[in-house]
Amino acid sequence: FVQKYGDFELTDEGWSYKDVNPGSGNIKIEDGDRVVFDWSGYTIGYFGRPFEAKGGPQGGAFDKDLDYQRTVVGSGSVVKGLECALRSMKPGGIRQVVVPYGPLSYPPNNLEHNIVGPKPTTFSGQRALNFVLENPRVDRTLLFNVKVIRIDKKDGKGGFVRG
Repeated sequence: FVQKYGDFELTDEGWSYKDVNPGSGNIKIEDGDRVVFDWSGYTIGYFGRPFEAKGGPQGGAFDKDLDYQRTVVGSGSVVKGLECALRSMKPGGIRQVVVPYGPLSYPPNNLEHNIVGPKPTTFSGQRALNFVLENPRVDRTLLFNVKVIRIDKKDGKGGFVRG
């Protein structure tokens, strides 16, 4: 049983999305460009449990350094459904992305999420994600909330021009 999300637009590839903010600018993302983004993730098909959440308690042991995720588009370093979603986003854009289990999601042979991310920043987040991914008796659909911070265009010399 896989839930349907009627207020999300289903793509031909099989992932769904809803734009919260379309962003601005006319930069077109191409293979080889670096996208800097912020994200949170939820096991939407299993009680909506967060495996990476932002905006939690502040102060003391709860303070986290704000560190954005980076990926080079086309490198396969993030789950395919999320990479597909990033391709059509603009700086400042915020999108909710529903990624079904399978080829668009995390690969089953990388439970540390070191090869294909984004990787949860806490042990409990990684454990919550893996509980769902390893359990065929539950809906393993994931929800990513993603905000594009900037797009760094490839410079043709192996580097990037900061966006």
